[in-house]
Amino acid sequence: MIDHQILMASPSDTSKSSKLERYNSYLRPINHTKLLAASSKVLFRATLFVALILIFFFTLNYPPLSDNPHRVHVHQNFLTHAFYGSNTGGAAWEKQVRHSSTPRRPNGFSVLVTGAAGFVGTHCSLALKKRGDGVLGLDNFNSYYDPSLKRARQALLSKHQIFIVEGDLNDALLLSKLFDVVPFTHILHLAAQAGVRYAMKNPQSYVNSNIAGFVNLLEISKAANPQPSIVWASSSSVYGLNTQNPFSESHRTDQPASLYAATKKAGEEIAHTYNHIYGLSITGLRFFTVYGPWGRPDMAYFFFTKDILQKKPITIYRTADDKEVARDFTYIDDVVKGCMGALDTAEKSTGSGGKKKGPAQLRIYNLGNTSPVTVGRLVTILEGLLNVKAKKNEVRMPRNGDVPFTHANVSLAYKDFGYKPTTDLGTGLRKFVKWYVGYYGIQSRVKKEYDAVDSSSSS
Repeated sequence: MIDHQILMASPSDTSKSSKLERYNSYLRPINHTKLLAASSKVLFRATLFVALILIFFFTLNYPPLSDNPHRVHVHQNFLTHAFYGSNTGGAAWEKQVRHSSTPRRPNGFSVLVTGAAGFVGTHCSLALKKRGDGVLGLDNFNSYYDPSLKRARQALLSKHQIFIVEGDLNDALLLSKLFDVVPFTHILHLAAQAGVRYAMKNPQSYVNSNIAGFVNLLEISKAANPQPSIVWASSSSVYGLNTQNPFSESHRTDQPASLYAATKKAGEEIAHTYNHIYGLSITGLRFFTVYGPWGRPDMAYFFFTKDILQKKPITIYRTADDKEVARDFTYIDDVVKGCMGALDTAEKSTGSGGKKKGPAQLRIYNLGNTSPVTVGRLVTILEGLLNVKAKKNEVRMPRNGDVPFTHANVSLAYKDFGYKPTTDLGTGLRKFVKWYVGYYGIQSRVKKEYDAVDSSSSS
């Protein structure tokens, strides 16, 4: 018989196994703790290293203020690329910017047009591009008036290979980026918060755009190498309470009647400062009531047209002494010619590295039509063109910043660059109304009238 032995662990073996298990259990948390400690040290050292790198680049890109502002501009490149490389489209975006701003004619300009989706900005951009200059637009597409009209202008410019960068004048990093990508020869600065009456509702917008935005643009320009020549839009509003007629550049402009006028006057004084200290070549243009196709809906001729067609009453102001209000209405094509003339005769800036090297050009010109027309006469012309009788409501002019009369003396602009307006109000309004009914798709007696006018003029 075979005896079967039952194999069992001895008490001593069981005790050893339990001790070993307890020891391993003891070691596991210790090893885990050591691993965490080691990982924390690595993470801390890596964080410290990254922080030191960031501090280094921050110091590099934001050095202490010095006598060389161009140094600040140059050292901003890293952060500008870092922040704007993705937001603005990177390489593809830069390609668009370069392509749009590259001139196609010998010795052509490379022009940054601010407010390019605006009324005057759109027309000037098209004119510059047509003659072979490089044009890059900048616009923030704000909602002061219908942004869809600005987008339609943008689409028009895009068809002519003009790219508009969407951004604000107060965005210093974006402006620096644009100047890093393109060595602009000229700036046509037309961006502004417009409108006299709106200043009573939103005064801060005028300070932000017309003063702070202008200063920011000048700051970037003074540090550029080479510095661009600057032509910018002032306003006939700077004449304010001036009673001398016609308005001449030599007349006093220290009595503005509105905040809008005050910010434009401030712009003229700021331009003088940057010209004097930094050698920027700056030309200011005082526009007189510009009108025409693709115009601004906040202008009287525009909303009069809308209200007359919709059979709504229109308000016509009279002065405190019961006289008719009159304006020196200037057609857009004439203003564009003036802008082009100012750009063509603008001398080079004389600064380098933010320092003035010699006397620089500083000019101011009126751009008007030289033939004031009463608002009543404007309405009469529109009635004839629209074939609709206006419902008029005549009231005394309120104290909202408007002035009763404007009349431009343009002899200085004629002398210096041949500025000579050629479009009378009747002709200009006919072109505007034809655009208006086409743009808004108005099929009415107005369209039939224009078909008749076109056919008779071609026969």
